[in-house]
Amino acid sequence: MKALFRAAAITVAALASLFPAAASAQGADADSYPSKPVRIVVPFAAGGSTDLVARLLADKLSTELKQPFVVDNRGGAGGNIGADAVAKAPADGYTLLMGTTGVLAINQHLYKSMSYDAGKDFTPVSYTSLITNILVVPQAMPARNVEELIAMARSKPGHLSFASSGAGSSTHLSAELFKAMAGVDILHVPYKGSSQALTDVVAGQVTMLFDNAPSSLGFVQQGKLRALAVTSTKRLPMLPDVPTLDEAGVKGYESLSWSGIVAPAATPRPVVTKLNRAIDRVLKMDDVRQKLAAMGVEPVGGAPEAFSRHIRVENEKWGKVVKAAGISLN
Repeated sequence: MKALFRAAAITVAALASLFPAAASAQGADADSYPSKPVRIVVPFAAGGSTDLVARLLADKLSTELKQPFVVDNRGGAGGNIGADAVAKAPADGYTLLMGTTGVLAINQHLYKSMSYDAGKDFTPVSYTSLITNILVVPQAMPARNVEELIAMARSKPGHLSFASSGAGSSTHLSAELFKAMAGVDILHVPYKGSSQALTDVVAGQVTMLFDNAPSSLGFVQQGKLRALAVTSTKRLPMLPDVPTLDEAGVKGYESLSWSGIVAPAATPRPVVTKLNRAIDRVLKMDDVRQKLAAMGVEPVGGAPEAFSRHIRVENEKWGKVVKAAGISLN
Protein backbone atom coordinates (compact mmCIF):
# COMPACT_ATOMS: atom_id res chain seq x y z
CA MET A 1 0.00 0.00 0.00
CA LYS A 2 2.84 2.38 0.93
CA ALA A 3 4.51 1.60 -2.36
CA LEU A 4 1.25 2.50 -4.17
CA PHE A 5 1.01 5.85 -2.36
CA ARG A 6 4.65 6.60 -3.15
CA ALA A 7 4.07 5.86 -6.84
CA ALA A 8 0.96 8.07 -6.88
CA ALA A 9 2.82 10.90 -5.17
CA ILE A 10 5.65 10.68 -7.69
CA THR A 11 3.15 10.77 -10.58
CA VAL A 12 1.31 13.80 -9.16
CA ALA A 13 4.59 15.61 -8.56
CA ALA A 14 5.74 14.85 -12.10
CA LEU A 15 2.47 16.12 -13.59
CA ALA A 16 2.54 19.25 -11.44
CA SER A 17 6.03 20.03 -12.62
CA LEU A 18 4.82 19.97 -16.23
CA PHE A 19 2.13 22.65 -15.88
CA PRO A 20 4.41 25.60 -15.11
CA ALA A 21 6.61 24.54 -18.02
CA ALA A 22 3.60 24.28 -20.34
CA ALA A 23 2.28 27.66 -19.21
CA SER A 24 5.73 29.16 -19.61
CA ALA A 25 6.07 27.69 -23.10
CA GLN A 26 2.66 29.06 -24.10
CA GLY A 27 3.59 32.49 -22.78
CA ALA A 28 6.93 32.36 -24.54
CA ASP A 29 5.24 31.50 -27.83
CA ALA A 30 2.92 34.48 -27.50
CA ASP A 31 5.77 36.77 -26.49
CA SER A 32 7.94 35.74 -29.42
CA TYR A 33 5.14 35.75 -32.01
CA PRO A 34 5.70 36.42 -34.83
CA SER A 35 9.17 34.94 -35.25
CA LYS A 36 8.88 34.50 -39.03
CA PRO A 37 6.90 36.03 -41.94
CA VAL A 38 3.10 36.04 -41.70
CA ARG A 39 0.95 35.43 -44.76
CA ILE A 40 -2.36 37.27 -45.25
CA VAL A 41 -4.42 35.46 -47.88
CA VAL A 42 -6.69 37.75 -49.90
CA PRO A 43 -9.23 35.47 -51.62
CA PHE A 44 -9.54 37.78 -54.63
CA ALA A 45 -7.34 39.18 -57.38
CA ALA A 46 -4.95 42.04 -56.69
CA GLY A 47 -6.20 45.60 -57.11
CA GLY A 48 -9.64 45.35 -55.53
CA SER A 49 -10.70 47.17 -52.36
CA THR A 50 -10.13 44.10 -50.16
CA ASP A 51 -6.63 43.71 -51.54
CA LEU A 52 -5.78 47.40 -51.07
CA VAL A 53 -6.90 47.35 -47.43
CA ALA A 54 -4.95 44.14 -46.80
CA ARG A 55 -1.77 45.61 -48.27
CA LEU A 56 -2.08 48.75 -46.17
CA LEU A 57 -2.51 46.63 -43.04
CA ALA A 58 0.34 44.30 -43.99
CA ASP A 59 2.74 47.19 -44.47
CA LYS A 60 1.96 48.68 -41.06
CA LEU A 61 1.86 45.33 -39.23
CA SER A 62 5.32 44.52 -40.57
CA THR A 63 6.60 47.56 -38.69
CA GLU A 64 4.45 47.04 -35.60
CA LEU A 65 5.35 43.37 -35.07
CA LYS A 66 8.82 43.46 -36.65
CA GLN A 67 8.26 40.61 -39.10
CA PRO A 68 7.17 40.72 -42.75
CA PHE A 69 3.41 40.45 -43.34
CA VAL A 70 2.97 39.32 -46.95
CA VAL A 71 -0.23 39.46 -49.00
CA ASP A 72 -1.01 36.30 -50.97
CA ASN A 73 -3.78 36.69 -53.58
CA ARG A 74 -5.72 33.46 -54.12
CA GLY A 75 -8.83 34.31 -56.09
CA GLY A 76 -11.57 32.05 -57.43
CA ALA A 77 -15.02 30.67 -56.62
CA GLY A 78 -16.23 33.86 -54.96
CA GLY A 79 -13.38 33.77 -52.45
CA ASN A 80 -13.84 30.12 -51.51
CA ILE A 81 -10.46 28.93 -52.83
CA GLY A 82 -8.45 31.31 -50.68
CA ALA A 83 -10.69 30.77 -47.66
CA ASP A 84 -10.36 27.01 -47.92
CA ALA A 85 -6.55 27.29 -48.02
CA VAL A 86 -6.56 29.21 -44.73
CA ALA A 87 -9.13 26.92 -43.11
CA LYS A 88 -6.77 24.00 -43.70
CA ALA A 89 -3.58 25.85 -42.68
CA PRO A 90 -1.82 25.24 -39.34
CA ALA A 91 -3.47 27.14 -36.48
CA ASP A 92 -0.29 28.96 -35.47
CA GLY A 93 -1.00 32.55 -36.49
CA TYR A 94 1.27 32.51 -39.53
CA THR A 95 -1.51 32.13 -42.12
CA LEU A 96 -4.38 34.62 -41.91
CA LEU A 97 -7.38 35.36 -44.10
CA MET A 98 -8.70 38.74 -45.15
CA GLY A 99 -12.29 37.60 -44.82
CA THR A 100 -15.19 39.44 -46.42
CA THR A 101 -18.97 39.60 -46.30
CA GLY A 102 -19.15 36.94 -49.00
CA VAL A 103 -16.57 34.54 -47.62
CA LEU A 104 -17.73 34.71 -43.99
CA ALA A 105 -21.49 35.37 -44.22
CA ILE A 106 -22.91 34.76 -47.70
CA ASN A 107 -21.18 31.96 -49.63
CA GLN A 108 -22.38 29.14 -47.39
CA HIS A 109 -25.95 30.09 -48.35
CA LEU A 110 -25.12 30.42 -52.06
CA TYR A 111 -23.01 27.39 -52.89
CA LYS A 112 -24.47 23.90 -52.87
CA SER A 113 -21.14 22.41 -51.83
CA MET A 114 -18.60 24.08 -49.54
CA SER A 115 -15.15 22.79 -48.63
CA TYR A 116 -14.97 24.85 -45.44
CA ASP A 117 -17.35 25.94 -42.67
CA ALA A 118 -17.10 29.68 -42.06
CA GLY A 119 -18.63 29.33 -38.61
CA LYS A 120 -16.36 26.53 -37.39
CA ASP A 121 -13.09 26.72 -39.32
CA PHE A 122 -12.05 30.27 -38.42
CA THR A 123 -11.27 32.32 -35.33
CA PRO A 124 -12.24 36.00 -35.69
CA VAL A 125 -9.33 38.35 -35.02
CA SER A 126 -10.39 41.85 -36.04
CA TYR A 127 -13.23 43.58 -37.89
CA THR A 128 -10.98 45.84 -39.92
CA SER A 129 -13.13 47.91 -42.26
CA LEU A 130 -16.42 48.50 -44.01
CA ILE A 131 -17.34 49.88 -47.39
CA THR A 132 -20.60 51.52 -48.33
CA ASN A 133 -22.18 50.73 -51.67
CA ILE A 134 -23.57 53.53 -53.83
CA LEU A 135 -26.73 53.24 -55.92
CA VAL A 136 -25.64 54.79 -59.22
CA VAL A 137 -27.55 55.34 -62.46
CA PRO A 138 -26.64 56.80 -65.89
CA GLN A 139 -26.74 60.59 -66.16
CA ALA A 140 -29.51 60.25 -68.78
CA MET A 141 -31.72 58.32 -66.33
CA PRO A 142 -35.12 60.10 -66.03
CA ALA A 143 -35.45 59.21 -62.32
CA ARG A 144 -33.73 61.89 -60.27
CA ASN A 145 -34.14 60.22 -56.88
CA VAL A 146 -34.95 56.88 -55.23
CA GLU A 147 -38.67 57.61 -54.99
CA GLU A 148 -38.90 58.24 -58.73
CA LEU A 149 -36.77 55.14 -59.44
CA ILE A 150 -39.10 52.94 -57.41
CA ALA A 151 -42.15 54.45 -59.12
CA MET A 152 -40.60 53.76 -62.53
CA ALA A 153 -39.75 50.17 -61.58
CA ARG A 154 -43.28 49.52 -60.29
CA SER A 155 -44.82 50.92 -63.45
CA LYS A 156 -42.71 48.58 -65.63
CA PRO A 157 -42.07 45.31 -63.73
CA GLY A 158 -39.00 43.50 -65.08
CA HIS A 159 -38.19 46.33 -67.50
CA LEU A 160 -35.44 48.05 -65.49
CA SER A 161 -32.14 46.24 -64.91
CA PHE A 162 -29.31 46.25 -62.41
CA ALA A 163 -25.70 45.28 -63.01
CA SER A 164 -23.53 43.43 -60.48
CA SER A 165 -19.91 42.36 -60.20
CA GLY A 166 -21.09 38.75 -60.19
CA ALA A 167 -23.83 36.46 -58.91
CA GLY A 168 -23.76 36.34 -55.13
CA SER A 169 -21.51 39.39 -54.76
CA SER A 170 -22.34 42.22 -52.37
CA THR A 171 -23.31 44.35 -55.38
CA HIS A 172 -25.81 41.64 -56.36
CA LEU A 173 -27.26 41.08 -52.90
CA SER A 174 -27.51 44.80 -52.16
CA ALA A 175 -29.86 45.02 -55.14
CA GLU A 176 -31.79 41.90 -54.10
CA LEU A 177 -32.32 43.43 -50.66
CA PHE A 178 -33.51 46.64 -52.33
CA LYS A 179 -35.93 44.69 -54.54
CA ALA A 180 -37.41 42.90 -51.55
CA MET A 181 -37.72 45.97 -49.34
CA ALA A 182 -38.97 48.32 -52.08
CA GLY A 183 -41.29 45.73 -53.62
CA VAL A 184 -39.95 46.02 -57.17
CA ASP A 185 -39.07 43.59 -59.95
CA ILE A 186 -35.73 44.45 -61.62
CA LEU A 187 -33.70 42.25 -63.98
CA HIS A 188 -30.24 41.12 -62.82
CA VAL A 189 -27.35 41.47 -65.30
CA PRO A 190 -24.20 39.86 -63.78
CA TYR A 191 -20.66 40.74 -64.86
CA LYS A 192 -17.22 39.38 -64.03
CA GLY A 193 -16.18 42.30 -61.85
CA SER A 194 -17.23 45.93 -61.42
CA SER A 195 -15.16 47.42 -64.25
CA GLN A 196 -17.32 46.27 -67.19
CA ALA A 197 -20.48 46.71 -65.13
CA LEU A 198 -19.61 50.37 -64.52
CA THR A 199 -18.79 50.87 -68.21
CA ASP A 200 -22.20 49.57 -69.28
CA VAL A 201 -24.08 51.58 -66.67
CA VAL A 202 -22.26 54.75 -67.78
CA ALA A 203 -23.28 53.90 -71.38
CA GLY A 204 -26.89 53.42 -70.30
CA GLN A 205 -27.04 49.77 -71.30
CA VAL A 206 -28.03 48.83 -67.73
CA THR A 207 -30.29 50.91 -65.51
CA MET A 208 -28.44 50.87 -62.21
CA LEU A 209 -25.66 49.42 -60.06
CA PHE A 210 -25.16 49.10 -56.29
CA ASP A 211 -21.39 49.44 -56.47
CA ASN A 212 -18.63 49.56 -53.85
CA ALA A 213 -17.82 53.20 -53.12
CA PRO A 214 -14.09 52.93 -53.90
CA SER A 215 -14.69 51.88 -57.51
CA SER A 216 -17.69 54.08 -58.35
CA LEU A 217 -16.87 57.27 -56.43
CA GLY A 218 -14.63 58.64 -59.18
CA PHE A 219 -17.36 58.16 -61.81
CA VAL A 220 -19.79 60.10 -59.62
CA GLN A 221 -17.33 62.91 -58.90
CA GLN A 222 -16.49 63.18 -62.63
CA GLY A 223 -20.18 63.47 -63.51
CA LYS A 224 -20.26 60.22 -65.48
CA LEU A 225 -22.80 58.62 -63.12
CA ARG A 226 -25.47 60.00 -60.80
CA ALA A 227 -25.58 58.77 -57.21
CA LEU A 228 -29.13 58.38 -55.91
CA ALA A 229 -28.35 56.94 -52.48
CA VAL A 230 -25.80 55.12 -50.33
CA THR A 231 -26.45 51.77 -48.68
CA SER A 232 -25.13 52.60 -45.20
CA THR A 233 -27.17 54.14 -42.39
CA LYS A 234 -25.12 57.34 -42.50
CA ARG A 235 -24.07 59.54 -45.38
CA LEU A 236 -20.63 59.37 -46.97
CA PRO A 237 -18.40 62.36 -46.14
CA MET A 238 -17.31 62.44 -49.80
CA LEU A 239 -20.97 62.65 -50.94
CA PRO A 240 -22.67 64.69 -48.22
CA ASP A 241 -25.68 65.58 -50.39
CA VAL A 242 -26.48 61.97 -51.31
CA PRO A 243 -29.05 60.44 -48.90
CA THR A 244 -29.03 56.97 -47.41
CA LEU A 245 -31.63 54.57 -48.76
CA ASP A 246 -33.29 54.71 -45.36
CA GLU A 247 -33.59 58.50 -45.68
CA ALA A 248 -34.79 58.09 -49.27
CA GLY A 249 -37.78 56.02 -48.16
CA VAL A 250 -36.58 52.42 -47.99
CA LYS A 251 -36.82 52.33 -44.21
CA GLY A 252 -34.39 50.11 -42.35
CA TYR A 253 -32.24 49.41 -45.41
CA GLU A 254 -28.55 48.73 -44.81
CA SER A 255 -26.04 46.82 -46.92
CA LEU A 256 -22.31 47.00 -46.32
CA SER A 257 -19.28 45.33 -47.83
CA TRP A 258 -17.01 44.59 -44.89
CA SER A 259 -13.74 42.81 -44.27
CA GLY A 260 -11.79 41.50 -41.33
CA ILE A 261 -8.89 39.29 -40.36
CA VAL A 262 -9.61 35.72 -39.28
CA ALA A 263 -7.24 32.88 -38.41
CA PRO A 264 -7.67 29.10 -38.58
CA ALA A 265 -9.77 27.69 -35.75
CA ALA A 266 -7.80 26.73 -32.62
CA THR A 267 -5.21 29.48 -33.14
CA PRO A 268 -3.89 30.19 -29.61
CA ARG A 269 -5.79 32.96 -27.84
CA PRO A 270 -2.61 34.88 -26.88
CA VAL A 271 -1.66 35.07 -30.57
CA VAL A 272 -5.17 36.25 -31.53
CA THR A 273 -5.04 38.90 -28.81
CA LYS A 274 -1.61 40.13 -29.90
CA LEU A 275 -2.73 40.40 -33.52
CA ASN A 276 -5.98 42.13 -32.55
CA ARG A 277 -4.18 44.79 -30.51
CA ALA A 278 -1.63 45.41 -33.24
CA ILE A 279 -4.37 45.81 -35.88
CA ASP A 280 -6.27 48.18 -33.58
CA ARG A 281 -3.18 50.34 -33.24
CA VAL A 282 -2.75 50.40 -37.01
CA LEU A 283 -6.39 51.33 -37.65
CA LYS A 284 -6.06 54.31 -35.30
CA MET A 285 -3.04 55.78 -37.13
CA ASP A 286 -3.85 59.11 -38.77
CA ASP A 287 -2.15 58.28 -42.08
CA VAL A 288 -3.97 54.93 -42.28
CA ARG A 289 -7.34 56.55 -41.61
CA GLN A 290 -6.62 59.19 -44.26
CA LYS A 291 -5.65 56.59 -46.86
CA LEU A 292 -8.74 54.49 -46.11
CA ALA A 293 -11.01 57.55 -46.27
CA ALA A 294 -9.58 58.43 -49.68
CA MET A 295 -10.63 54.96 -50.86
CA GLY A 296 -14.12 55.32 -49.38
CA VAL A 297 -13.29 52.80 -46.66
CA GLU A 298 -14.16 53.22 -42.96
CA PRO A 299 -11.86 51.62 -40.33
CA VAL A 300 -13.62 49.68 -37.56
CA GLY A 301 -11.44 47.70 -35.13
CA GLY A 302 -12.62 46.36 -31.77
CA ALA A 303 -12.44 43.06 -29.91
CA PRO A 304 -12.58 39.64 -31.61
CA GLU A 305 -15.87 38.94 -29.81
CA ALA A 306 -17.50 41.99 -31.44
CA PHE A 307 -16.39 40.79 -34.87
CA SER A 308 -17.74 37.33 -34.10
CA ARG A 309 -21.16 38.80 -33.22
CA HIS A 310 -21.13 40.89 -36.40
CA ILE A 311 -20.45 37.82 -38.53
CA ARG A 312 -23.36 35.92 -36.92
CA VAL A 313 -25.79 38.81 -37.51
CA GLU A 314 -24.70 39.21 -41.14
CA ASN A 315 -24.86 35.45 -41.70
CA GLU A 316 -28.50 35.36 -40.60
CA LYS A 317 -29.43 38.49 -42.56
CA TRP A 318 -27.93 37.44 -45.89
CA GLY A 319 -29.10 33.86 -45.52
CA LYS A 320 -32.67 35.17 -45.58
CA VAL A 321 -31.98 37.39 -48.62
CA VAL A 322 -30.39 34.54 -50.58
CA LYS A 323 -33.27 32.19 -49.75
CA ALA A 324 -35.94 34.75 -50.64
CA ALA A 325 -34.22 35.54 -53.95
CA GLY A 326 -33.77 31.84 -54.77
CA ILE A 327 -30.08 32.23 -55.60
CA SER A 328 -27.98 29.07 -55.87
CA LEU A 329 -24.49 28.53 -57.28
CA ASN A 330 -22.62 25.32 -58.08
